[in-house]
Parts: sequence; C-alpha cells; structure tokens
Amino acid sequence: MSYIEQNLMAGEKIVYRSKKHWFVFLWAVIFLIIAIIGFASDSAPIGWLFIVLAALKGLSSFITYSTSEFGVTNKRILAKEGFIRRHSLEILLTKAEGIALNQGILGRIFGYGTIVVTGSGGTKTPFHKISAPLELRKRAQEQIAAVQESK
Repeated sequence: MSYIEQNLMAGEKIVYRSKKHWFVFLWAVIFLIIAIIGFASDSAPIGWLFIVLAALKGLSSFITYSTSEFGVTNKRILAKEGFIRRHSLEILLTKAEGIALNQGILGRIFGYGTIVVTGSGGTKTPFHKISAPLELRKRAQEQIAAVQESK
C-alpha cells in the first residue's frame, strides 16, 4: 500500500497521482555508457570505475524513484520523497495558495519539471523531476477551484 493510500482521511478519494520522472536515471546511464566506451577502448580500469559509479548512482536513483509519490485528492495535495530521510507535504486544498511549475528545455522535451506548492503563510515546498507536472498542477488547481466553489 502506498504512502498516499495509507494516509487518506475519511471520505477522501485520490483524484490524480504521479511519480518521479525516469530522467532521475540519467547519470547512471551516462556512467554506464562511459564504462562501455572504456571497455571497448581497452581501458579496463576506467571501465570498472564507471561500472561501479553507474551501479551506485543507479541504486540511488532507483531508491529515489520507487520511494517518491505525489498525489491530489478531493481534500489535499500530498507528496512524499525518500525512504530513510523522508520529505513529505500534506496540505489541505483550502490552505494551498499557489502551485508553480518550473520547467527547463529538457523538462519540456522529456515531460518533467519542478512543482512548487505555496501554502498559507508563504511556505514554498519544491518537488523536483516530477513526471507530467502540467497534469499534476492542472488537477490540483481543479480540486482547489471545486473546494472554493463549494463554500
């Protein structure tokens, strides 16, 4: 059971959920390509060094990818990153003042970005390399509007 499902309040339903983008594996892939080039050019020590780096970065990226989740419910915006060192956000839709999206050129091409949730009081919480950030922002804004209309 996911973090979001475990922390649902009574009557709360998940409207949208997202994860980290596969782009978190970029450095592991780059290190692996360098290792392959090293082995192909008869430079085994360089190849082995970059195989170790690729394995370490790949493991780190896999943990980051598999332990991060982001969601919008009919009552809250929820986000969780990390396994041992956890960073989470649970903000009621009535307390969310804004949702900003930062997306560079690569983010626009590959479909990832940084979502910054601003809560009442001006607290800003960024979440990086989220897959389909435009859809997450859109769904959150729709739910915020629905809550405000029902008042």
